[in-house]
Order: sequence, then C-alpha cells, then structure tokens
Amino acid sequence: MPASSTQHPNTRPKDVGILAMEVYFPAHYVDQTELEAFDGVSSGKYTIGLGQSAMGFCSDREDINSLCLTVLQQLMEKYNLSYSNIGRLEVGTETILDKSKSVKTVLMQLFEASGNSSVEGIDTTNACYGGTAALFNAINWVESSAWDGRYAIVIAGDIAVYASGNARCTGGAGAVAMLIGPNAPLVIDQRVRSTYMQHVYDFYKPDMLSEYPVVDGKLSVQCYLRALDQCYQAFTKKAQQEEFEELFTLSSADGFIFHSPYCKLVQKSLARLMLNDFLQDPNPDFQDLYKGLEEFREVKLEDSYFNKQVETAFMKSSQPFFIQKTKPSLLIANQVGNMYTPSLYGCLVSFLIHHSLSELSGKRIVLFSYGSGLASSMFTLVISAEAPQQTQLQKIHQCLSDVHNRLNTRVKQTPGQFEQMLKLREETHHNAPYTPVGSTENFFPGTWYLKEVDDKHRRQYEKIPSAAAT
Repeated sequence: MPASSTQHPNTRPKDVGILAMEVYFPAHYVDQTELEAFDGVSSGKYTIGLGQSAMGFCSDREDINSLCLTVLQQLMEKYNLSYSNIGRLEVGTETILDKSKSVKTVLMQLFEASGNSSVEGIDTTNACYGGTAALFNAINWVESSAWDGRYAIVIAGDIAVYASGNARCTGGAGAVAMLIGPNAPLVIDQRVRSTYMQHVYDFYKPDMLSEYPVVDGKLSVQCYLRALDQCYQAFTKKAQQEEFEELFTLSSADGFIFHSPYCKLVQKSLARLMLNDFLQDPNPDFQDLYKGLEEFREVKLEDSYFNKQVETAFMKSSQPFFIQKTKPSLLIANQVGNMYTPSLYGCLVSFLIHHSLSELSGKRIVLFSYGSGLASSMFTLVISAEAPQQTQLQKIHQCLSDVHNRLNTRVKQTPGQFEQMLKLREETHHNAPYTPVGSTENFFPGTWYLKEVDDKHRRQYEKIPSAAAT
C-alpha cells in the first residue's frame, strides 16, 4: 500500500473506491441450535427458518468505541498505513453511548502520536444505513474540490442486541474499516446508484437508557422489501440511461450483496429481484428462465410482500442465481449475525474471500443497503482488472485471509451464559462509575476493551497486545 495517495489533489481523481478492508467480530458466540433448545422454540426455527448458525456477542468489556478502535488499528497495522496520510475519518453507527461526543473523536487518540489532528468527518446515524452514508460521504470528499490528496477511512460498527423475546436471536456485533482513495481495486461506480427514503416506525430506539430497540417485525420486513423494489426499479432505469445495460436483470452483474438482518431474508431478497425482472420484462414468455411462472404475470409488487406462493415460486426459480451470486457473501452473516451498519460490508468481505483473485478480476457487484426508519440505497462496485489494482486486491485478500481462522477459534458460550451477559449489559449500560467484570482472557490479539467508566461517564480503554507483540 503506498504511503500516500498517488494523485495530486489538483488532478481529478479516478476510480475512487476501497483500497483496503478489515473486519472485527467478538471472540465469543452462541450456537443457534443450542439457543433454539434453550428458548423452547421448534427445532430449525433459527437455523433453517432464519438461516443463522451462530451469533457473536459482546460482554461488558466491549462497546462501540472499543470495536471501532480495534478495527481501525488493525487496518492501519495490517496495511502498514501512516496516520499522517489520513485526511477524513467517517463512522457509521447506531450504537450511541453519548448524545454529543462522536465515536470518531474517541478514535482520534490513535492519531496523537503522528501529530495529525487535521482529520475531517464525524459520525453518521440512521439504523443500519449509517455505514453506507459514511461511505458515500468519503467517496464524495475524495472526488470533490475539498480533497487534499490524503486517504479517507470509513468505519461501520455496531452491537445489535434485543430484549428477551423472539427477536433476540437476530442480534450480532462487529465492525468493518475501509480505506478510501483513487486508483482503487474495488471501484465504487458513481454512475448507477439509487436511493429510497421514507418516514416509518418499523425499528427505532427512543429509550436513551436502553440498548434495545422497539421493533415491528412484520412492518420492518415489508419496509425492507418495498425499499428493495423501489431502489431496484430506479437502479435499472439509471443503468439504461447510462447505457450500461439495455435491460438490467440478475444476469447483468456477477454478484448481488444485501444488508443481512438474517440470511433467509437475503435469499428472499434475491428472489424479489427476479420477481421485479419478470414483471418488467416485455417478453417474459420468451425467457426459459421464467417457465412455470406465467400465473404470476399480473402480480402487483405492493400486494406480494407476504404472498407465500409468490415467494416460494421465485425462491425456487432464482436458486441458481442465489448459489452463484449471493450465497458466497453470507459467511460472516451466518456465523456472527446482524452487525447492523457493517452487515453489508461484512457480506462484501465474505464474497471477496470466497473467490480467488482470478475469479474476482473484472467482476461487477450490486450492493443493497437498508436502514430502518427508513433509508436505503443500491449501488455498484467494480473490481478492477488493471495490474496495479490487482496487486492491491491481492493485499486485501491476504489481510482478510485470517477471517476463517478467527471464526473457528472463537469461544462458544452456552445460551445461559449469553443470557447472563446480556442481562449484565442491560443492568450496567449507563452506570457511572463502573468497572467491567467480563473476562478478557479469550479476546483476539490487538482487541481494545473497556477498562473503566469514571463518575463523570468518561471511558478509559486498554488493548490486548497485538500478535506481533505477544
């Protein structure tokens, strides 16, 4: 990775996108099969019905600040980056510890040794969409006249926890960091991007003293699917306007990656795109792909959100597309759960490490980001086939190669231990002063953790020695 950007700020930057990536998830998890038995639900409800195998969770030793400190420092160290060469730092999160002080300001302590305090950007918040908004802000900064030639960093991080009940199994936690700049191996294509936003109370957090959201599960799924429909329709129109594709369909891109509240909704979402393709195709009867679907020609999208017959038919027909273009993105989502803002980018990490470098070269990926309340966007990422960018892509591949090992070396906790830890977090969430009691023994090397909260709610952190220092 170069020490600084290779383009002068007076030269319009080209191929702006992601130059480096890092992901962090907790070292503790609970098995979803065991959680089914513990919760007394039917066998397969979480594993088959939701598509989840495990769920990562945090003790009272970790909070949003510690997650972001960890993933930022890991990014800088793995790619041998200088803090002096960062000009913008954006954080997307909905895990709020303070109504005034941003997580970004906490991260500035890592910049102190370099003497660099000239770093633009603060936090962006709207449910699971904050990371995407932060990414767009960073991309726009690099492409603007305000750009000073340095890199930007985007961090998406959250701790997803729910009150005891049927939503608790859809939690998770983690953070993703992305280095943004020109001449990137993962180029964000600004030509084709769509956005859909609306005022709705499908999921929100009105109680400032609680980590738990208020959730209308059925409405949230309906909003997600409606946003997907609206974004995809606008996206396909833009693709035609930009002469990217005469008729954009599932065949037009090499990957489709979605925000993943749970993996089964992602599979249903890809089927939903096929339904859109089918209804928009002027001659569906001439497409072998749509054989057996003729009876659904008059279906109206707004009436089909919970139509099981439509859902089942299109999930079956879209299965080959799902296996090839979307399932490779679901490793971390399946094993860690919903990470909120980093969920989509954890899926991108999973997609990248699933494929070889030669398989990734030149690929076009469509990404869908959704945050309740609601905010959503669909955009494209192109993996460069140019030789210098392929070298950078190889570095990303190498730095993310430990994801499988980290997943496999996590420590499994019993559902009872999981419940006890969430109860502890619930009871101590805003306590001050407070000294955490959770063990740090099994934390990954390089993990930051909460040491104490003083009587003025000021938080102090320490770090497990990194692998190089152990």
